[in-house]
Amino acid sequence: MSGALEGLVVLDLTRYLSGPHCTLLLAGLGAEVIKIDDPGVGDPTAGAPPYAGAQGASFERASPEDYGIAYLKRARGKQSATLNLKDPRGRELFLALVDHADVVVENFRPGVAERLGIGYEALAERNRRIVYCALSGYGATGPDRNLKSYDLMAQAESGLMSITGAPDGPPMKTGGALSDMIAGSYAALGIVAALNERTRSGFGQAVDVSMADCLFSMLMDEPLDSYEALGLAARQGNRIMRFSPFNAYRASDGWVTIGVVTHGDWLSLIDAIGRAELREHPDFSRIEWRIVHNDEVDRMVGDWTRERTVQEVIAALRAADVPCGPVRTPEEAIAWPQLHARDMVQDLRRPDGSSTGVAAAGLPLKFSRSAAHHGRPAPVPGAHTAAVLQRLLGLGAHEVARLKSDGVV
Repeated sequence: MSGALEGLVVLDLTRYLSGPHCTLLLAGLGAEVIKIDDPGVGDPTAGAPPYAGAQGASFERASPEDYGIAYLKRARGKQSATLNLKDPRGRELFLALVDHADVVVENFRPGVAERLGIGYEALAERNRRIVYCALSGYGATGPDRNLKSYDLMAQAESGLMSITGAPDGPPMKTGGALSDMIAGSYAALGIVAALNERTRSGFGQAVDVSMADCLFSMLMDEPLDSYEALGLAARQGNRIMRFSPFNAYRASDGWVTIGVVTHGDWLSLIDAIGRAELREHPDFSRIEWRIVHNDEVDRMVGDWTRERTVQEVIAALRAADVPCGPVRTPEEAIAWPQLHARDMVQDLRRPDGSSTGVAAAGLPLKFSRSAAHHGRPAPVPGAHTAAVLQRLLGLGAHEVARLKSDGVV
């Protein structure tokens, strides 16, 4: 099977996570993604710890064949070329590549691409069909557009940190770099949408993605600005304030999650925990009362779970069709048969195809007819420079060699 995006050429100027995650998705869907890095610097994650070495993960780089784990994960399925965009010859080569491309993705700070002469307007003059996606912390417009930002700042300023954590605890970021991953996913969606529109108009367009925007759009599904009027703390821990019970509960040997959303879920839960007398209770039977008095509900459920193992809790609740699940460690999640059945746990490989002993995630999109996978390992940085310039631009081997000696590629 071929990928759904096969035939599309993507020039990838991105670094770190938000942009590389976007192009990782595009590559997994079949697009030809060509990473373009500075020949003097390269991809900053390729030489950054922790490394995947012969003995597994390490903070020390034992050999040139050891690459950063982040690079090996984020560059899967991509080609790697080097190009000095600050050199006029490098800029001209990039513009020539744009003539053959469908998509350009960058996550520079706003204005950098324009100063390099490779912003959207410059590229659209060369190729009116180009789809240009720019990811940044705050977007290309607004008073804060030029500020430097990482995932931590995006989580803080979008409001996410203020609602994450225990009610009596400090603001807390999520365990993963959520704003980077979400922005990368939104960017991939925006690119596919722009490509679809191009089939009608014949023109590409610019796609502007802000990490802060993406997080804000997600967290505002909840009526957070009404919490104070409702008498709710901003931080609800593991709860969703519209349901009760909906939390993580301690068992005798670990933790389990239980989520009651429908009235049928509630009836099944109280039957399973031996509290069927609450079926017609004037208070407990009403979701409105349970939300306001959630502490009492959590106490009742927690008293039951603490007397049982995680396995016993899960068995009893699943027999009653109550939504529940164990709180797994990352190692336990990697061993979960469900993820293996979905091809979501893969062996992270070095560029030569050898195993690193480190797990990587598969592509979380499955199609009935199209291939979707990260089949090829990350490339040796710069390995495809000559091939890309020769195939797309028709340069000869001697020309490429001269450009390399001059530091252009």
